[in-house]
Amino acid sequence: MEFLYVAVGVISGITSGLFGLGGGTIIVPIMLSLGFGVQQAIGISVLQMIFASVVGSIINYKKKLFSLKDGALLGLGGVIGASFSGMVLKILSETQLTFLFLCLMCFSFYKFLKKKPVEIGQNQEVISQLRYTSILIFTGVITGIFAVSLGVGGGLIMMPILMYFLGFNTKYISVLSLFFIVCSSISGAFSLWRNQVIDSDILSIGLIVGISAVVGVSIGIYLIQKITAHLHKSILSCIYVFAICVTIYHLF
Repeated sequence: MEFLYVAVGVISGITSGLFGLGGGTIIVPIMLSLGFGVQQAIGISVLQMIFASVVGSIINYKKKLFSLKDGALLGLGGVIGASFSGMVLKILSETQLTFLFLCLMCFSFYKFLKKKPVEIGQNQEVISQLRYTSILIFTGVITGIFAVSLGVGGGLIMMPILMYFLGFNTKYISVLSLFFIVCSSISGAFSLWRNQVIDSDILSIGLIVGISAVVGVSIGIYLIQKITAHLHKSILSCIYVFAICVTIYHLF
C-alpha cells in the first residue's frame, strides 16, 4: 500500500507543477476509490499540498516565472479563506461535500471552456491598481474557503476567475496557484488539525504522499516550460473531466 501512496504522490506532484492544482483533484478521487472517507481524503490532500507547493514555488521563483506581489496578494486571501475550512468540514456531511465538489467542478469547467485566455499583461494597464489588488485578494479568499475544504488546491477554482477578470493565461495562473497553495494549505492544515479532521493515521499517510510529491512537482515544472499554451489548456480540460467523472461515480 505504501508503494501506491508513493505513486499517487509523484503523479499528484506532476499535476501540481504543471497546473497548480495542489494534487487534490487527483488525490481526493483516488483516495475515495481506495475506501477513505471524503474528510480523510481531503486531509491527505492538504498535507501533500504543503510539500509540493513549497518546493515548487521555490523553483518557480528562482526561474522568475511569476510576480511575487501577485502571489502574495492571492496568498493573503488564501490564508483568510482557508482558516474557515475546518469549520466547513464540521458543518457539512460527506454527501454534501461531495456534491459541492461536483457542482464546483462543473461550474468551473463551464467557465474555463467559455472564456478564451488572454496573454498576461494585456489587461493590466486598463485595470486600476485597487481593482487589480481587490480581485486577487478576493480570488484568494474564495479559493481558500472552498479549495482547502474540498482538498483540491485551488487551480481549477481560480483559473476561470483570473482568466475572465484579469486576462491571465492558464500557464501563469498555474504557477501563481502553486504559490497560493503554500499559504492556504498551511493555514488549512492547522484548521483541519484543530477540528480533528487530521489525526495521526492521516498525518503519516499524508507525509508519504507529500514527500513523494516533491519529485513529481520538479518534473511538472520542467514540463510546463516545454509545452504550448494550447496543449496546456487541453490537458487541463481532461483533468476537469476526470475529476467530474470520478466524483459522480463516488456520489451515486
